Amino acid sequence: VALAEQGAAVAIAARRLDRLEALKHTLEQDGATVLTLELDVTDEAACAAAVDRTVAELGGLDIVVNNAGVMLLGPIEGADTEDWRRMIDTNVYGLMYLTHAAVPYLLTRGGGDIVQVSSVAGRVARAGSGVYNASKFAVNAFSESLRQELTTRGVRVTMVEPGAVATELQSHITHADTKAGIERWIAGMRPLQADDIARAVVYAVTQPSHVSVNELLIRPTDQDR
Repeated sequence: VALAEQGAAVAIAARRLDRLEALKHTLEQDGATVLTLELDVTDEAACAAAVDRTVAELGGLDIVVNNAGVMLLGPIEGADTEDWRRMIDTNVYGLMYLTHAAVPYLLTRGGGDIVQVSSVAGRVARAGSGVYNASKFAVNAFSESLRQELTTRGVRVTMVEPGAVATELQSHITHADTKAGIERWIAGMRPLQADDIARAVVYAVTQPSHVSVNELLIRPTDQDR
């Protein structure tokens, strides 16, 4: 939404096509050009096809925002390891697959932006979030290496690391006690809103070409950790 408001043609990709179509309708009413892509980022071939279709239908690719992720918190002891696989497949491989597919197009155009949505959890590990921490530490390491590879070739890489945001993220947690604890924690503060993060993305990608915003760590004022 924020990028479309700045005049960008946008490709929006996710698994839930009904939500994409609803968003497309809203954006088109405001005059935006929108392409919807039903996409599971854990499918490498589907990521490549989504990028190819975006370039073919919108005429190019300038900005990539990798925002898909799951946060299935809980203790390591006795964990449902399927939760681990879902986090690594989505948070790490999904981001890597989409990035891998997009880089050649950005380099061909001579520049662009890749925005990786990581987390405060990519900086500080805590009990009860070990594998989520591992996935976000991986995002940060991958993104910094990518930045070093691409920055002198005109492609900027930015990590956006939010703290607590009012989204459905915590509602997917399968460990009951952890889920209840996180919900109480968020309820005790004024969490960030999605548009707070969107403004940060717009800020990063609209800087002059000689300015690269590498990291944006954003917590709610009320969040102390």
